[in-house]
Amino acid sequence: MPNRAVFFISDRTGITAEALGNSLLSQFEGVDFECVRLPFVDTKAKAEAAAERISQASEEQGRPVLVFSTQITAEYRDLIRHSNCIFFDFFDTFISRLEQTLGAKSSHTAGRLHAPSDDNRYNNRIDNINFTLNSDDGLGLKYYDKADVILLGVSRSGKTPSCLFMAMQYGIKAANYPLLDEDLENTKLPE
Repeated sequence: MPNRAVFFISDRTGITAEALGNSLLSQFEGVDFECVRLPFVDTKAKAEAAAERISQASEEQGRPVLVFSTQITAEYRDLIRHSNCIFFDFFDTFISRLEQTLGAKSSHTAGRLHAPSDDNRYNNRIDNINFTLNSDDGLGLKYYDKADVILLGVSRSGKTPSCLFMAMQYGIKAANYPLLDEDLENTKLPE
């Protein structure tokens, strides 16, 4: 089966559109998807450029590309929806039903999931990200007593991205330490 172009588009990072879209696409074995994330489509000019890029990709493929969107601004969303694509709108699909169920109107505010709703929580998370960066690969040995978790592992085993994920997504002070040859020669953890 030929490759299928897929676009994830958002007025923010596009992480939510990509995660939800990939979750759906994972159900289709044997289909190769060429994925493109278009984040921060937050102006009319960017929306027009995205719509043009989508239309061009559809023309090149000879069929409409798939577009997964968390675009909150109706004007920009409509520009993209009317490009040559099959449009999957996560907000339109769920917001109206949620509004009806909850008896409340959506704020239609971009970036609410990742925005600092509580300044203390946000600042704490940023501090923990900085802690993680400063404690990477054994750099912050003197701060290890302040870490929530310390990952030990050999070089190139994914300690840094794992620590950054924990810090960014969960506000965990995550440090890591690379096990060296001399550490592996005895059965004790490094001091």
